[in-house]
Amino acid sequence: MSKCLGSKKHSVNVWSGKKISERDDIVAEEYPIALVFNGISHAVMMGSPNDLESFSIGFSLNEGIVNSIEDIHDIEIKQSDAGLEISLRISNQCFADLKDRRRSLVGRTGCGICGTESLEKLRIPTEPISSEANVSHSAINNAVRQLRKYQPLQEITGSVHGAAWCSKKGEIIELLEDVGRHNALDKLIGTLAIKKMLVEEHLNNGFLLVSSRASYEMVQKASAANISVLVAVSAPTTLAIDMADSLGITLIGFARETRHVCYSHMRRLGSL
Repeated sequence: MSKCLGSKKHSVNVWSGKKISERDDIVAEEYPIALVFNGISHAVMMGSPNDLESFSIGFSLNEGIVNSIEDIHDIEIKQSDAGLEISLRISNQCFADLKDRRRSLVGRTGCGICGTESLEKLRIPTEPISSEANVSHSAINNAVRQLRKYQPLQEITGSVHGAAWCSKKGEIIELLEDVGRHNALDKLIGTLAIKKMLVEEHLNNGFLLVSSRASYEMVQKASAANISVLVAVSAPTTLAIDMADSLGITLIGFARETRHVCYSHMRRLGSL
């Protein structure tokens, strides 16, 4: 049984057919990850210990802490007994803006707004996206069909999510994994930023695929990255649908190899 970064071997007892046997299992690692901006701790998220530079960049962009990757001047990652710490040095203007709206945030796996102090501080995007991808139904089917083989950590642990950037033909170009679905998407956005793919030239020629449900946070992050088509393997929520509709995002749920459901802006879906 092989393992990969973000997983750890653990001894288990397996009950099967009225027999108990001992074997090694591969389990996904989960750590508290502190994000520190210019020396001030801003957030603690629970996540996987892989692709942390991409995670910190994607988180910073999606939360509106920085406007572009150029606003991040340095990233340092440290590990201690308590967990992982990512220290980012950002531009003075971005740091001043962060201090103005700084909130205490403690995140948990599967929860995108834990720690938000009030409803007024919940950031909901209001500006429609400007990218305009057109995607065929067959491309979505093709991407979903490929998803499993691009998720090595999920394959051996069964407990992580994936976020993928796919071409217009449904080829998976980038896929990042994490125990938290929000973190996986942050990692993907960070990777796209590093590779200078967060521009309309690329965004108009692809779509986002996530292995999770489409919660409002996933739509929010897609909006922050100016992504026009979001495909989820599982269901959307009502707030996700409402937000996608108002922001001009094509939202697709229950994506399978031969079937998917469109909840908003079907105009971007082309031929079969």
